[in-house]
Amino acid sequence: MARVAGIEIPPHKHAWVGLMYIFGIGPTLSRRILKDANVPESVKVKDLSEDQLSRINAIIDKTCVVEGALRRLIQQNLQRLKDINSYRGLRHRRGLPVRGQRTRSNARTRKGPRKTVAGKKMAKAPT
Repeated sequence: MARVAGIEIPPHKHAWVGLMYIFGIGPTLSRRILKDANVPESVKVKDLSEDQLSRINAIIDKTCVVEGALRRLIQQNLQRLKDINSYRGLRHRRGLPVRGQRTRSNARTRKGPRKTVAGKKMAKAPT
């Protein structure tokens, strides 16, 4: 198995697909990395030479923020929003949708399972 940026890449995948197993690298970036390293996209990971792997590793180290460093950067950005008490930070802290979605009827993914409140049914109209 090839090891790129500390991640084991599956050997039977094409090189551009295998690079997407690294957190922070998508399809466009993986193709750009292979182009910069002069590696054909269609080659399988198991067929990559040591020289090609070292060029890919060097490009990723130089130009991309991936894996642990990227996860840390994302967490620091969220913590900064929470610390300065911005609206987005408050929404993150409360576990509510951040980007303006409604919460009255949907948002179950962010809010979690319903918390049933006793005695919340509508009262019947007097006759």
